[in-house]
Amino acid sequence: EVQSWTTATKQSLHLMWQKVKVQLMLSMSFLVAVFWYCRRLYSFLAQLLKRWSNYLQRKLIRNLSVLTEVDLLGYSAREWKGETKQAKHMREAYEELFRSYHIKYLRQVRRDNYCVLRAVLFQIFSQGIPFPSWMKERDILKLPEKLLYSQGCNWIQQYSFGPERYVGPNAFGKLRKCMETLKTNWTEISATKDHEERGNMCNTLFSDESKEHKLYEAIKFIMLYEVVEAYEQLKNREEPIHNLFSLLLARDSSSDPLSFMMNHLNSIGDSICLDQVELFLLGYLLEVKIKVYRLHRFNTEEFQVNYPDEYRREWNEISLLTEDDRYYHIPL
Repeated sequence: EVQSWTTATKQSLHLMWQKVKVQLMLSMSFLVAVFWYCRRLYSFLAQLLKRWSNYLQRKLIRNLSVLTEVDLLGYSAREWKGETKQAKHMREAYEELFRSYHIKYLRQVRRDNYCVLRAVLFQIFSQGIPFPSWMKERDILKLPEKLLYSQGCNWIQQYSFGPERYVGPNAFGKLRKCMETLKTNWTEISATKDHEERGNMCNTLFSDESKEHKLYEAIKFIMLYEVVEAYEQLKNREEPIHNLFSLLLARDSSSDPLSFMMNHLNSIGDSICLDQVELFLLGYLLEVKIKVYRLHRFNTEEFQVNYPDEYRREWNEISLLTEDDRYYHIPL
């Protein structure tokens, strides 16, 4: 009886093991299949994410109007190859910047006719420089309205927005939007204390061409508004105006605000950049000392120039680098 019972138990356990073994084999096969599938899926998703990341990075770099920093001497060697007189002159100028002015890096700025405005505003924003003192006292959003209605400058309808010429009666509304864009972004970025976060905000802003152009048109309009104010003071013989306004209004092409707008401001962003006199005006209005390294003037007194040449000690300093007084980059 004991032997019979032992045999029956063994047979029962054997049958149970056969059933369990089949289930275990099926389960293990299923788990292996799931693991293989998940691994393939993970590999596919990782590859897809990498491609998408590379695409976004290329798109951002392509749209970014101020590129990331590059080595100064490396840039010089790439851009000015050969043994021509001009190439040697430029390489020597870059070497002087590196050796005597301790400039190690360069940020390239998109070469269009907003170039100098872009290089100046990018540095103001990236450094967190606040509004000029006079802007804190006045609401810049009301400047277009004041110019059009209070001072009767109906000719403002002939204002050109860079490549977009003569919008007519819509000029006032577009100017108002430009001023809103400038005030909103300047306020938000200058209030950001974290340097890295501020840099990310600048990269986002300066990869949006539409917003960028509104910033530059707002600055152009502020320049026009201040010229109108100076012209009225000069005409009414009120308090004396700054020398740079006297110099600007002494030109045949800008003897009054209308000619200044038609002959100079309207073309900025479209066919020309700011000239030297307007750079003085830009630094004065934004209350920044603009230090410009003019490489084509190397070995002359005009190699390094400040705009304006008279500035207050408390003004912040920004730097520009130019090879031809037309296109500008940011030296670091």
